[in-house]
Amino acid sequence: MLHVVLIKPKSSATEIDFAALWETIAGLKDRIPGIVGVTCGPNVSIEGLEQGYTQGFVMRFEGKAARDAYIPHPEHVAVVPQVLAVAEQVMVYDLED
Repeated sequence: MLHVVLIKPKSSATEIDFAALWETIAGLKDRIPGIVGVTCGPNVSIEGLEQGYTQGFVMRFEGKAARDAYIPHPEHVAVVPQVLAVAEQVMVYDLED
């Protein structure tokens, strides 16, 4: 199960803000069971189709049950305000792989 989160940053968000966010999100792998991988960072596509969503991350879960347990997990809930502090808009898209 893939959990894709795309972020359209606020104009006030800095690279330092995102570096701190990525460190926090990557650390969730060690604190929430069922996360098997995390990749975070800026968009590097050359297609120009990002529509302002220039930052994002992808989490890979062991399966749907692990993703479902992650959503209400206190460690995830605690990170949401940090995401919203830098995001004008957030898009979430989950895929079964």
